Amino acid sequence: MDRENTSLADDDCYLALKARDARFDGSFFTGVTSTGIYCRPVCNVKTPKRENCRFFHHAAQAENAGFRPCLRCRPELAPHSVVWSIQDASYILAHQAARLLDESEVWAEEGPSVEKLAAKLGVSDRHVRRIFEAQFGVSPMQYLQTHRLHTAKQLLADTNLPITQIALISGFASVRRFNAAFVEHYKLNPTQLRRQGPARVGEVGEGVTVRLGYRPPYDVQAMLAFFSKRCISAIEFVTAEAAHPALGRTFSIESGGKLHAGWLLASFDESRSQLVLRVSDSLREVLPLVIRRVRTTFDLDADPATINSVLHASFPEGDGLRVPGALDGYELAVRAVLGQQITVAAARTLAQRMVDRFGEPVETPWPELTRLFPAPAVLAAASGDALGQLGIVRQRQAAIVGIAQAVADKRLQLHSGADISTTVAALKALPGIGDWTAQYIAMRALRWPDAFPAGDVALHKALGVQDTKNPAKEAEKASAAWKPWRSYAVIRAWSGTLERPG
Repeated sequence: MDRENTSLADDDCYLALKARDARFDGSFFTGVTSTGIYCRPVCNVKTPKRENCRFFHHAAQAENAGFRPCLRCRPELAPHSVVWSIQDASYILAHQAARLLDESEVWAEEGPSVEKLAAKLGVSDRHVRRIFEAQFGVSPMQYLQTHRLHTAKQLLADTNLPITQIALISGFASVRRFNAAFVEHYKLNPTQLRRQGPARVGEVGEGVTVRLGYRPPYDVQAMLAFFSKRCISAIEFVTAEAAHPALGRTFSIESGGKLHAGWLLASFDESRSQLVLRVSDSLREVLPLVIRRVRTTFDLDADPATINSVLHASFPEGDGLRVPGALDGYELAVRAVLGQQITVAAARTLAQRMVDRFGEPVETPWPELTRLFPAPAVLAAASGDALGQLGIVRQRQAAIVGIAQAVADKRLQLHSGADISTTVAALKALPGIGDWTAQYIAMRALRWPDAFPAGDVALHKALGVQDTKNPAKEAEKASAAWKPWRSYAVIRAWSGTLERPG
């Protein structure tokens, strides 16, 4: 482990391992030399001796060193390590490269390669390899291989999908290559691993169920309350008060030129720091992509310790708050436009009318879920009269149609792998999209942790600058201390957890 680039020394890692501290889940992995297996810090096996432990920041490093993943704690369930930093350029570039490799939507139908990765980053492929290996200890393709194997391992353990299908949706070009990689890394073939695992939940027709880990603290009630306040009937429901708080909704996703539509149910198992995700059979072919979007929607990969080290002093009651994301960036953008300069309740009313008028019907197990959010092509072709009848003013009509056309034509990508500065600039170039809307979309759809809608009126009130000559400027000035986590500061300010000096 590179001591210069880690916040935890080996002895600290061992203490976290002994305590089975879930706050460090996914932040490091422990390779046990006496068994040849690597584990998460929350693994409930007998704690190994200190001299038998090697610590790694990433699963790919552990596998490159010859360790196999534990079948009990299952490293593929650990929350990902998402790093945003203001450190040196090489550090930032290496982590940006890793983030792009994690985002399958970035590559669309083309497979990732070092050359394509370098082109997206604007540097040479040699430079990408050099800084990536210096930062992570493995090559970009070794990192990607581990990511694919973890995806496949989770699907083998948690679903009854055919092995051939798992191989392809995990990113392998053929079943033969998948089997070879699996045997090489894990010393058993996929069929053997499936036999050794627990019984899989759900048969065909009942959906697929998988578990997704996160690091505590996590304020589940606050997250679901945020979604509940913006809930649109027919496409989503929230049960925040139940024994197992959950969110259910309809969902469509395009992959490989094919549209997949269905439903999902996300419920929380707080005792295990996990989200239990149930997905309709119609979305099986794009399950890894759905999982990735759910992780970003619920901000499951956030590292509270890192964020709170910057924000806790200003927001002492907000340590468990996360930034709510969106299953569909296009939908979020349309709803953001509807919310311009009006209340959340008024925006929800307009969105409800839009879904009722333009949403396509879909079958689900719940009577509350009957429609999909209107597709980009549908809103792109909507007339001004049709939108006006819903109560949407002309300026917002133009913005909605502009977003829908740009997304339908694939000129605008609104997901967590999109380039931040380019996408924000493209949004602001559309009619009716100002800085507030672009920053809000960046915060929730693009998952930029340092977005800051400085012109937000509710934010001005929370910061106590609403009566100043230039509230946006004062808000921007106040936010300097919260970089690079200003999106989280915004959520905490909105929630009323800001503690003002004096």
